Amino acid sequence: MSQGTGDIKRRIKSVKSTNKITKAMELVSAAKMRKAISRVLSTRSYADLSWDMILRLVKKVDTSGHPFFREAKETKNIAIILVSTNRGLCGSFNGQLVQKVIDSIKIHAPEVTNTDIITFGVKGREEVIRKNLNLIADFPKNDITENSVDVLPIAHLLVKEFKAEKYDKVFVAYMDFMSSLKQIAHVKQLLPFSSHIDERLGHIIHEKKNKEHVDIDEIAEFTFEPSREEILNSFLPKLIEMQLFQAVLESEASEHSARMFAMRNASDAATDMINELTLIYNQARQANITAELAEISAGAAALE
Repeated sequence: MSQGTGDIKRRIKSVKSTNKITKAMELVSAAKMRKAISRVLSTRSYADLSWDMILRLVKKVDTSGHPFFREAKETKNIAIILVSTNRGLCGSFNGQLVQKVIDSIKIHAPEVTNTDIITFGVKGREEVIRKNLNLIADFPKNDITENSVDVLPIAHLLVKEFKAEKYDKVFVAYMDFMSSLKQIAHVKQLLPFSSHIDERLGHIIHEKKNKEHVDIDEIAEFTFEPSREEILNSFLPKLIEMQLFQAVLESEASEHSARMFAMRNASDAATDMINELTLIYNQARQANITAELAEISAGAAALE
């Protein structure tokens, strides 16, 4: 055997230590995943239905002249908010997300002449820089997003820049949580509000629907009090904040799910390696014992 049993034992000990770490990280991620799923499910219905309502409202109410419904004749400048993770060890999570952003940019090319990226998460920023994309701003992200206050600075920036007509369209890119086994990289148009949002970049309608659903298409007339302008000016910025907050919650639930399975796969690989090294160790030990017995027998024969 080219390897000594001492070296093999040290490797087994090292892999066992790694296995303990990955197993502990799997358990931690599983606990965080359960909490993240609870948060995302508690707000998903409100976020989905409010978004569905505003898209239906566009069909029934004259929104011409309102800045949030302004549609440029040509889409020249767009902004994409990238919601990523602060930590790695979650497989291809961030790589898939950035690739989805790149694919979305290609969909609009060559019409779009400028795409600005705003990152919310350390790993997303690193990937954007590595891919040489146009990063214009980076906002610090907490590991756990408790409420919508954390996304207010981004929402205020988007509203301000869109009203100033700096951007023709604004998107948010995030990992949409479908289940603990399935997460989909998704790019969703936030502004302008439009009844014909491209489904490739539009909102994913989740399989679970609210049983109590009001069909706004059947409503003949809307009455606004105190006025249409005041209600829209108050409600629409809040809707942007809610959509951003929901995107962050979806991304966090997806992150912990991806990390849990990545650590589980690492633990399984470590277990397989331990079994393989143990077999090699036993074979080497057996070979050493056989060699020692042969030497003893040869020495005894020489003495006779």
